[in-house]
Amino acid sequence: MNKIEMRPEFVRGAAEVSAGRHGLAIHRLPSWVREQFPDPQLMAMQAQPSGVHLAFVTEAEHLSLVSHTSRVVYLGLDRPRGCIDVVVDGELYVRDVLSGGDRFEIDMQNGRQQLVTGSSHTSEITLPAGRKRVELWLPHNEALELIELRADAALESYDDDPRQFRWLHHGSSISHGSNASGPTEIWPVAVARAASVRLQNLGFGGSALVDPVIARAIRDTPADLITLKLGINVVNHDAMRLRAFVPAIHGFLDTIREGQAETPIVLISPIFCGIHEATPGPGSIDPASFATGVPKFSASGDPAEVAAGRLTLEVIREALASVVQARSDDAQLHYLDGLELYGAADAAELPLPDNLHPDSEGHALIAARFGERVFAEHGLFWRGAAN
Repeated sequence: MNKIEMRPEFVRGAAEVSAGRHGLAIHRLPSWVREQFPDPQLMAMQAQPSGVHLAFVTEAEHLSLVSHTSRVVYLGLDRPRGCIDVVVDGELYVRDVLSGGDRFEIDMQNGRQQLVTGSSHTSEITLPAGRKRVELWLPHNEALELIELRADAALESYDDDPRQFRWLHHGSSISHGSNASGPTEIWPVAVARAASVRLQNLGFGGSALVDPVIARAIRDTPADLITLKLGINVVNHDAMRLRAFVPAIHGFLDTIREGQAETPIVLISPIFCGIHEATPGPGSIDPASFATGVPKFSASGDPAEVAAGRLTLEVIREALASVVQARSDDAQLHYLDGLELYGAADAAELPLPDNLHPDSEGHALIAARFGERVFAEHGLFWRGAAN
């Protein structure tokens, strides 16, 4: 097999690629953001290539991709490894579970931390004969550097991608893909593939905090549709009070409008999350869950303080709806209630496994409902003949 140059046009859904410690590092935020606000949590999340994939046309029947991953491991808590989903002509063909890589171990009970280095991973992929489009969807839950790509035939980039329509989405860990089984099962990717649109996923675990720097990044990223799913991280970080939250949302939207005055924006409130519906943050992992090996989140705020401005999801939804109403002169701004995507009845039928994030079945439900309300005929943004 021949070594293939890792050309930038193969990489889709990333803001930038750069030289890393092992190979080509993928970034979902541009360098100026990373330099201006290098928050450790945000930097770790933007380095995980959620929604990023390699795309090419080839007659190759065998591919070999060498990569090196890094991940955070919470000792005593069972979290599955990331994987690479191989899609051939639009259909999931095989899923390659990652091995090796570096892991940063954290003992949540005593605070001890250590870095354990590991080996690189090689994905050996056998493909069907003939000319086909191949997509390698990279892990949504582990940082990954691309080291080497080999194939037994040439790989070609293509310009006739049906997903030319550009959808930029920003949200929290649920948008990032937490608890989904694979990178094509996170709800934004499932929507993008079903609607044949090109996704730029700015879902960042624990980091959707209405940061001005993220608003500027969105402002400067060309898009045909922008969706913003905000609120849950503000609550579980206990980051703001109502007085600060409402003007922060207005400012976030104002900044985006500086560069994208006519781009449709859908502001989405949080899905149902029982622990934070009427109880403010901060949220944390319930210490009792360490004994089970399955993390469970809990809320520790005082509901009595809501009257003084502490935020809950119920308050957040009302506030976001009021922001859109106050900006009624912006005909391209829309509101979508997150309870339409996953509500209390859904939580009873498909409970959040850790009290905070949906599993793959929950992601599929959210994707289906979002697609109906946004991209399907008579939805908020029906593309009509463009489909």
